[in-house]
Order: sequence, then structure tokens, then C-alpha cells
Amino acid sequence: MPESPGASRPASLRFTLACDLKQVRQATQSAHQFLAEHGCAEETLTACDLALVEACNNAIKYAPTSARTQPVIVEVLCEPAALELRITDHTPGFDWPERVELPAPESESGRGIFLIQTLMDSASYLCGKGQNILILRKSRPAEAKTDVSKNGHDDWLVENLLDELSACYESLSAIFRYSAEPDKPGDLRKFARRLLGDLSAVVGADWYAFRVVQNQSRLDVLTVSESALDMGPIIFRGEIYDADFLEAQAAISQKPIRFDETHVFAMDDPLRQKPRSRGFIYPVFVGGNFVGTLAMGKNPGTAAVPGDFTARHRGVIAGFAQFLGIQIVNSRAQEQHIANRIIAHELEIAGSIQRSLLLKELPQLPGFELAALCRSAHHVGGDFYDVLKLSNDTALLVIADVMGKGVLAAMFAAILRAVLRATPELNRRPAELLARVNQLLFDELSGVDMFITAQLAFVDTKGRKLIVGNAGHCPLLVTDGFGLKCLSPEGMPLGILPEAVFANETVDLPQNCSVLLYTDGITEAMGASGERYGQDRLTNWFRETQSRPRPARELQHELANQLTQFQWKTGLNDDQTFLIMTG
Repeated sequence: MPESPGASRPASLRFTLACDLKQVRQATQSAHQFLAEHGCAEETLTACDLALVEACNNAIKYAPTSARTQPVIVEVLCEPAALELRITDHTPGFDWPERVELPAPESESGRGIFLIQTLMDSASYLCGKGQNILILRKSRPAEAKTDVSKNGHDDWLVENLLDELSACYESLSAIFRYSAEPDKPGDLRKFARRLLGDLSAVVGADWYAFRVVQNQSRLDVLTVSESALDMGPIIFRGEIYDADFLEAQAAISQKPIRFDETHVFAMDDPLRQKPRSRGFIYPVFVGGNFVGTLAMGKNPGTAAVPGDFTARHRGVIAGFAQFLGIQIVNSRAQEQHIANRIIAHELEIAGSIQRSLLLKELPQLPGFELAALCRSAHHVGGDFYDVLKLSNDTALLVIADVMGKGVLAAMFAAILRAVLRATPELNRRPAELLARVNQLLFDELSGVDMFITAQLAFVDTKGRKLIVGNAGHCPLLVTDGFGLKCLSPEGMPLGILPEAVFANETVDLPQNCSVLLYTDGITEAMGASGERYGQDRLTNWFRETQSRPRPARELQHELANQLTQFQWKTGLNDDQTFLIMTG
């Protein structure tokens, strides 16, 4: 806030800004408003704006890491006849040259000092320990016009200065115009064409080609000024790549590459379509990530802007390219955000489908007890189990694993469940039922390159018999008080062969027996050392349960706890589902 001026004191404004280039614009606006309120003419305001932007940018740009936490201090003093700007920085400082001249066109530095010196009446730079002060002064005569000759610059220097300022205004106004568009960038290709068309006008380019990175090894065309420059992707990484192409070289070296009329392009280089051109290729980075390349050139004999691109041109091209790179990154991020929302919605739908498949309460059979568990490694898995009670003494136990995740896997699980429940005449003959299900689902499964492993077990509690059919699934385990049996009748997963044949296997169920159906997420569980839980560990545990027969629910808790302890450092790497029956 400005201090209250006394009778003999100039009006003053003092503020600080953090060592962040994003704050320079707001700082300049504050100084502009203050000077405007005190009657400064428009020409004076414009000169102060440009000088202050350049000074603050340099104060921030050249501040060492150790000084990044210290603010840049700006003071504005305004009197009727003159004004003064003071910028305090924490850079290492430098010696202000006694004579300031416009740098050569190919020079990359010195233009800021020339700009400040030309805009202001006087400039001095006081270097101190830990901080420096740049003092800029400008008179405010009511009718005065700038006397260029007093600074020792001739008309050529003034013309070059106007060219500098014109390019700055053109490039900044173009970028600000695009930034203000409500739905930027919308169609990214159309946006890029318009932006690069404006850039070509600013720097006098005759043609351009912007390529974006795909799969970290390929450059694909985003937009080109002429269709002849689009000759397909350019490979810049891998065993076979376009090493002689200039744009590939810029991508590999991550440095700008200049070329002129003497350069001989490789045979298939897209830029070979522009022989004897002058230009350069700029690799574009956003946040340290390589986004693409911008090639710009001038045709031979161009009269409007002769010669090579100057340092000022290259700076403007870099600014536009960086701005377009940011739009590309933002566009991709927006697309990814939309894709993530769609995926999240799909997972929500698939989760609802999966939850609807699981029985809220398992039916019980006389003399037997059932317990089950289903845990998904991700939001949605392809595992499911079911128990179809056929009569008071019979039931069909089902466990299945649909290859894949998400909505499609959940839908196929739901379809499988519906088909099994809609074929009651085959529920007592698991092998025939699997063959029928395979015929019904083959076209749909093979059409999306998916398959299902499944196991069906028909239980007759009165006759104490178990008939098992298997479609590429894990073995069924049965304990009978004397040992352990693994049942794995022959059968391919559903969806592999259209006319697959399946077999039944029958086993007796003596008193105090246990039956375990499970998916491969149990045996494939990963421990902290990278070791799998494994089939042997599972069968050994199940065999040991014979020594002390327990209800199915206790065995369910015991196996679940064992798996949790085994993978407590790694978590679930696959869905885990099992169904236990004891009796």
C-alpha cells in the first residue's frame, strides 16, 4: 500500500514479491495502477511496465538456490517532475556496463539491459553484500518527447528497438489471446495450426512442423503447414530408428538444431521436402518431460524477412513452443481425467454386478456346513462362487474365475451364473453342464479373447456322494479322515474350444470330511520374499485339519488369517476366493 505522502515527500509505493516468475505480472499491475493514479502519461506507464517486468524477471531468474526464499523488493517514488523505480534483488550481481548497445542478432544476452537503458532516462546498479539495488529514473515533462540522441543511439538502434518491442507485443498478445479463450484448446490440432500460423507471421517463417511424442520412442505429426511435410512417424529410440533425420537428432540430443541451405537432408527425412531452407528445430519440454519437436524454416530467397532466425526470433519461437507444449500436456491430462472418470464409473457398475452375484447367506445342507470368502485384489475381480440348492439333500457348488477385470469380467460372471441357474436339468451332471455352458458362451468369450475357468461339484448329502466337473480350474481337495484327495477331471477352460469335452469324477463323503474349492489367487499369493503360497502349502494345511475336525466357518477364518499373515507386506496380487464344506 502507498505511504501517506507528506508535503515534501514524494508519493511512494513499496511491496515485495516472492522469488516466483508468476508474481511479476501482478507486481507490474500494482505499480502501473499506482503511477496511473498519480497522473503519469500512457507512454511513461508503458515504459515503466516494460522496464519493471525485465528487472523483476532478472532478479528472480538469476537468484541462486540459497536466496530463493528471500523476496524481491520493489519501491516506486513518484514526484510531479520525475519518478524512480528501485528493485532490490539477491542475485550474485554484475557490473553495469558504461555504454549499453544493442547486441548482435545472434547474441543470446544483453537485450534486457539495452531495453531498460533505452526506456528509462538513467539506470544505476548498486552491488552490495547479499543484495543489490537497481535504480531507474524517468522524467515526467508534460509535453516532452523522448530524445533518443541523448543516449547516443542512432536511428538504426531505434529501429531495432522498435522491432524488439513489436515482436514482444505480437507474441505476448497472441499467447494472451489464446489463453483467454474459454474452451482452450478444444480441437488440439486446430488450436496448434492457429497458434503456429500466428507464430510464423511474427518471426517471418514460411513453414512449420510440430510433432508430438508417442510411446516415448516415436514422433507423430500434430500439425504441419504443408501436407508434404507429413511423411508418417519418426522413430528416435530403439534398435531401428531414424538416426539421420534432423528432428530425431533434436529429440535424442534434447538440444535445438540449426540448419541452412548447405545442409543435405537424409533420403526419407520429411524436411527433405524443403531443400535449401534455413531454420531450426526446437525440442519442447514441459516440467522436464519431452513433449515434441517444432521445426520452422524460411524458403530460399524469402525477401520479407531475409537471413537466419535471430536470437529474438528463437526466443519467441521457444515461448510459443513452450506454450503449445503446455496445452498438449493439459489436453492429455484432461483426456486422462475423463478416461479415469469413465473407468471409475465402470468399476462402480462392475462392483455392483459382482456384489449382486455373492449370496447374502449360504444355504445349508443337512449334516453339512458351508462357508465362503471372496476378496478382490482391485476394485473388481473376475472370481465368484455360488451354491444352487436343488433339493433338501442336494446342491450344486460353483466356483469360477473369469479372465480379466472390470465390467466385462463381471458381466461374464453374471452371465455364467444365469446360465447355470437356467439349466436345472443338467445340474446333477457337472460335465454335461460345463459342455452346454461352453457352447452357449463360446462365441461371446472368443470374440473378446476371454475365457473362464470353473469347477462344479454336485453334492448328495443323503447318499454322501460328490460328483465333480472341471473346466481348467484348480484341483478340488477332499479329506476323508484317512488322507487327502485332489480331484481334477479333464476339461479345457470355457471359451477355448467350441466343442470341448469334459469328464466327471465321483468321490464318497465319509463322516468328518472336508471339501475345499478355490481359485488360483490362493496358491499364487505373494509373500514378502517373493515366495508364492503355493499348492503344497495349501494341501498341507488342509491335510492337517483332519487331526481336529472343525466347522466350515472356523476353517474359513483360519485360512483367511493364514493368507493375510503370509502377504501382510505385499497385499493381494490377485483375487482370492474359496468355498469350504464340512460334514
